[in-house]
Amino acid sequence: MISEERKYRLVPGSMAEFISLYKAQGYPIISRYATLVGCWTHESGVLNTISFIWSYDSFAHRDQQRQLLAANPQWQDFNRKIIGFIIFQESIFLKSISLS
Repeated sequence: MISEERKYRLVPGSMAEFISLYKAQGYPIISRYATLVGCWTHESGVLNTISFIWSYDSFAHRDQQRQLLAANPQWQDFNRKIIGFIIFQESIFLKSISLS
């Protein structure tokens, strides 16, 4: 299993609107392709940032699911709605160890 942490730095003051839009429109789509482990807002460090951790069976599974997601017209429409909120995006792959 692999986990992907996706961080989004947002335009200051837009967090509440971004979360509302993501919950209402984005999550119902992406949850068909990935398992959400958790979602957090940053209270220290780089502010105006939200982090999602998504779980996949393997890198190959992640690639397959992301291709399917990218081809989904509903996801494409949703991306057009949120692109103006995002200043910076980062994706980090995490591999669990026996302590997890």
